[in-house]
Amino acid sequence: MSRKRISFRTELPLLVWLVVVWGALWRDFSPGNLVFGALIAVVVARVFYLPPVELSGRFNVLRAIPFAVVFLGKVVAASFQVMYLAVFRGPLVTNAVVAVPLRSHSDLMVTATGHVISLIPGSLVVEVDRSTSTLYIHGLNVRNDVDTAKLRKEVQDTEASLIRIMGTQAEMDALQAEGWPATRGARS
Repeated sequence: MSRKRISFRTELPLLVWLVVVWGALWRDFSPGNLVFGALIAVVVARVFYLPPVELSGRFNVLRAIPFAVVFLGKVVAASFQVMYLAVFRGPLVTNAVVAVPLRSHSDLMVTATGHVISLIPGSLVVEVDRSTSTLYIHGLNVRNDVDTAKLRKEVQDTEASLIRIMGTQAEMDALQAEGWPATRGARS
């Protein structure tokens, strides 16, 4: 199978990440081990097809910090909610799998959104349709259409926040065209 040649600049973040993982797995960040890890990373990147991660080239720290604080708050609140449901509602809790179409077709945004949602207790990504950028989320305590809409909105708000943190300019423009001003949802 023939594949398009990927520039070194595009592949560099992947190679750096593979070297960091190599050092962490061996718990050895000595120069010799990192050079050997870099050689392994180059071989892996050349032999196995890994689609390039398209980075936008921007990262907004002023949006990332409030997002992280709100995310941690959601994790704590959801943990208590799951505990309450497990202890007091038990088998009476209803669940649903909800399809959530995302705005972005970037693998990075779809993956980041899916991971953030899965890290919050009570929700889990069970399927990703890459061709349509749709996440299928298993939601805990989803009883009706209102709960379904609430879960869908939470996922899409999370994606919007991630776009404002590290999305491309085209994704930012699409958000603003939808009526998401730059300041809306800065804390979500």
